[in-house]
Amino acid sequence: MLNFRSLYSGSTGNSLFVESENTKILIDSGISLKKLTTALSDNNISINDIDAVLVTHEHSDHVQSLGMLSSKYDIPVYANEKTWDAMPKQKDRIANVNQKLFKSYEKFEIGDLIIDPFSIPHDAADPCGFNIINNDDKISIATDIGHMTNSIINKLDGSSFILLESNYDPEILKTGKYPYYLKTRILGPNGHLPNEMAGKTIAYLLKGSLKEVMLGHLSKENNFPELAYQTVIEELIRSNFDENTIKVSVASRNEPSKIVTVS
Repeated sequence: MLNFRSLYSGSTGNSLFVESENTKILIDSGISLKKLTTALSDNNISINDIDAVLVTHEHSDHVQSLGMLSSKYDIPVYANEKTWDAMPKQKDRIANVNQKLFKSYEKFEIGDLIIDPFSIPHDAADPCGFNIINNDDKISIATDIGHMTNSIINKLDGSSFILLESNYDPEILKTGKYPYYLKTRILGPNGHLPNEMAGKTIAYLLKGSLKEVMLGHLSKENNFPELAYQTVIEELIRSNFDENTIKVSVASRNEPSKIVTVS
């Protein structure tokens, strides 16, 4: 059994919660510690019960309160070597005993969870997504993806639930107020994943065991929840899938999602 809840997801901050029967973890801590602890408490989760934090990459919208969280509540933090080196301000606040190292191509365990990290293309030191496995149940976390690759698809395949990036609409981005260099970065191979590609990815994975998707990490300026949802649904229909065969939702940037249970 796995429970998933998005606490916050978007270009303004990210933190996700996953639990099994015996283990509770966070993925990222890219919001203030006050917002994080409040979100957990409001959903009857004690911060003192968190067993670990996984870090996808070092950008501030993923690690804003990481050091303070770990130091105040004595929580182990798991990141790969290049990510640790890229966030010295956070690292300096975390006790050595709580600085846990993983390699992005090797599985490791936290309690009764198997964590299977995988590399993603993004403009960070060594960004990654995660497969999280408990017995026969598997969920995946995949955001901040500059472009979709076969290796990512292979890692996502077999998941019953995925939090997948659906960051922007290309036309809104191109005509929006962002400066040229930022538009180029987002559109580039190490930027973010657009709505349509999220839909194409979901359509492909529906050939396997995928049952539910939550669209995440939406841009505040270059996307809307309704647009991301509708674009994905249209892509599923275009790929000859009945949209009723999968549950699609959108993670909020401002409040926790409903809980998703995989069993």
